[in-house]
Amino acid sequence: MSRVLRSLSLAVTTVLTLVVIAAILGASFWYIRELSSQNAGQPYRITATNLERAFLGLYLKAQGEVATEPVDRTDTTQIPFVIEPGESLTSVSLNLEQLSLVRDAEVFRRTVQYYGADQDIQVGTYLLTRSMTMDDIMRQLQRGLLPSETVTIVEGWRIEQVAEALDLRGIVSAEAFLAGAGAFVDVDGNWPYLMDRPEGVIAGLEGYLFPDTYQFESGTAADDVIRVMLRNFDYRLTADLRQEAEEAGLSIHEVVTLASIVEREAVVADERPVIASVFLNRLQQGMPLQADPTVQYALGCDSTTGECWPQLMREDLNSVQSSYNTYLNPGLPPGPICNAGLDSIRAVLEPADTQYLYFLASEDGRHVFAETYEEHLRNEAAQGR
Repeated sequence: MSRVLRSLSLAVTTVLTLVVIAAILGASFWYIRELSSQNAGQPYRITATNLERAFLGLYLKAQGEVATEPVDRTDTTQIPFVIEPGESLTSVSLNLEQLSLVRDAEVFRRTVQYYGADQDIQVGTYLLTRSMTMDDIMRQLQRGLLPSETVTIVEGWRIEQVAEALDLRGIVSAEAFLAGAGAFVDVDGNWPYLMDRPEGVIAGLEGYLFPDTYQFESGTAADDVIRVMLRNFDYRLTADLRQEAEEAGLSIHEVVTLASIVEREAVVADERPVIASVFLNRLQQGMPLQADPTVQYALGCDSTTGECWPQLMREDLNSVQSSYNTYLNPGLPPGPICNAGLDSIRAVLEPADTQYLYFLASEDGRHVFAETYEEHLRNEAAQGR
């Protein structure tokens, strides 16, 4: 009798299990049909199998508001978000969560997979907000960069050149941008390192307008453009880089200032860490930097020709009276002389291990380095100087 009961119990359990499985599959396929009908006409391609998609749909349904609601419907602040070539969907999802653009990285990743959009994500720098839903963000990353005007800020440009580029693209006038940058106040305390800037800085935001390709609508307010560039700088200056600066005993302002000099001196990318080591060695020994670009910066841009980096005469090096002239003044200048790229910032934080104190430009753009002044003089003679 007990054997019959056990057999009956096993049969009932098996039937109930099959019923539950059937219900789950039924609910999943129903959910697929519902979402498909709701998103009719959207640029989604189904690449997963129906069964895989069914379980993904059920997973997303169980996430509730995490999958459907934005982080903050009222926060429309534009946040630069960068997708690098070859970056994985997992990395993109984690970065979105880190910037609080989505509530959960795994849910976003599964959402993208559900719609088969993981192969449609486009490389670029986007302006996203916390008021966007996961669907909104996914569609934006699928469609690519939408704003109407594209402007590229080149590494090594000074603020006047940035302003001119924005003006030429019809985004904001050069005058309005320069005025906005000069009067900019970080009232919300989003960029505390701006407080490290000493007196005597010629252009307050020089060095912090991160070089990149941006998209803006024509007529964007100067303050909005500035904040997007500052957020991009903040995004690029990772926690690891900030930690390296702290360990090196350098403030962010000092890092950016020295990086701007490296940016203007270096022509060949692989020489950046070596050039940085020369300046750091000089600072350590109390020697003046004697960097020509600092004198060029002190001379300013020519209002007639627009030239911002004039050819120097030898007498300029000791005659241009400015706190930025590193031939006349020891240590770093009061602030950056241009807007440096990430490679120059890294070069300052991760310099080559050298004893060099001098370098001399060659005709091919590379430099000849020397540890002693005598060696430097021999290099000059070899170059015919």
